[in-house]
Amino acid sequence: MDEKALIDRAKMDKEAFGELYERYVDRMYNYVYYRTGNVADAEDLTAKVFIRAMQHIGSYEHQGVPFSAWLYRIAHNLVANWHRDRSRRTIIALDDVAQWHVQSEGPEFLTELMQDQARLRRAIRRLPADRQELLALKFVERLSNAEIGDVMGRSEGAIKSLYHRTLTALREEMQRQAAPPRSPEP
Repeated sequence: MDEKALIDRAKMDKEAFGELYERYVDRMYNYVYYRTGNVADAEDLTAKVFIRAMQHIGSYEHQGVPFSAWLYRIAHNLVANWHRDRSRRTIIALDDVAQWHVQSEGPEFLTELMQDQARLRRAIRRLPADRQELLALKFVERLSNAEIGDVMGRSEGAIKSLYHRTLTALREEMQRQAAPPRSPEP
């Protein structure tokens, strides 16, 4: 059954909503976990995403973007409230999200790769929360710029600009971290 027909059915039938739940629960959990870094909170917030979606599905209107964009927007708002309530900054646990598969070309290659990965994780953790979220939606969830814009409440153009600035900042931070430490002048 196509998504639009399933959504229309879910507006009247809670079992059909269960099909939507099964279709999207893993993606929502991964997104929420990536943003919170905590299994218990991710499980709790993911449940709240679907409770809120079930409560408001009657007012959902298909606007040419995937249903998942609406769910991501709900998740985004819940995670933002969660952070605001706890007054702390998000630290992304990339080790738990990203899987690195590499053909080893020797111990030096593997050591260098591990150092690069650690530098990348540090650089991402230093980014503002909205840029971390952008990277999660782009590379973990593989959403388009338009879908990311819907989730984050920004235009597609604003997302493209933020993405460009984020990659530039990451590149500069990675280069800064890779540069050898400067020795003091005599």
